[in-house]
Amino acid sequence: NFPLACFYYTEEKLGQAERTELDAHFENLMSRADCTKNWTEKIYRQTEVLLQPNPSARIEEFLVTNAELLGHYMEDAAREFGAGSPYGSTLIKVGECERHLGASEREFLQTASISFLNPLRNFLEGDWRTISAEQELRVAQTEFDRQAEVTRLLLEGISSTHVNHLRCLNEFVEAQAVYYKQCHLHMQELQKELGRMPNAFAINSIHSAGPGGSAADGELSPVETDTLKIEEVQAPATGTRKAKVLYDYDAADSSELSLLADELITVYTVPGMDSDWLIGERGNHKGKVPVTYLELLS
Repeated sequence: NFPLACFYYTEEKLGQAERTELDAHFENLMSRADCTKNWTEKIYRQTEVLLQPNPSARIEEFLVTNAELLGHYMEDAAREFGAGSPYGSTLIKVGECERHLGASEREFLQTASISFLNPLRNFLEGDWRTISAEQELRVAQTEFDRQAEVTRLLLEGISSTHVNHLRCLNEFVEAQAVYYKQCHLHMQELQKELGRMPNAFAINSIHSAGPGGSAADGELSPVETDTLKIEEVQAPATGTRKAKVLYDYDAADSSELSLLADELITVYTVPGMDSDWLIGERGNHKGKVPVTYLELLS
């Protein structure tokens, strides 16, 4: 959230800053220049229309006006018809006048182009382009200053950013620790549930331990585990083994023995007992323990 707050702070700061007298004067000049440009374009175009109706020809290219050309035609015709004839002499006088009118028109066009149109064109193609570029530069400079202020505030806030990131990192590690703790609890519960369920694939190592491990099949009647009285069970003379506890285990009732991971206990089996369970002894305490929680030692 820091960069966003920094952006709004900068916008507010720049927006509330008082305009300098120079800025106000510059904006007033720009407004007048823009107005001058608009009217100059209109006057320039209409003057071109007045001086030269044909937009495809430039005024500077006029060497002979239409009136001058008409005068030359009349004078040439008079020489053909005879300068002494009434028609010929009249053509000469009219032609001479037309040439004078055309010369005056050409002089007017050239003077108007040099003294009026050229300065207007120079303003539009020169000064105004420079002014526009300056205006665009100031707009770009203003945007640059705003971005520079945002960047400066962001750089000054790097330390705060580090603190914020450190807090987020701690929260991440804490959330991950909670996740793994929950996974561990779920797996412990699953192990307990699996330990209480009959498992047809479990191998009771005690039954295959040799003499005293178990009675022959069918020789002893099964002993139901729910009616087994732990206090009456006696360890056999042979067939006991040491076992290392793999996981913690909480006894479900008084017939079971609670276990702590990594401790060593003595285990053995009794005739008719579920193969997923053994009798475990630790000092004066004994009870049923799940085989899946044990590592039987030789």
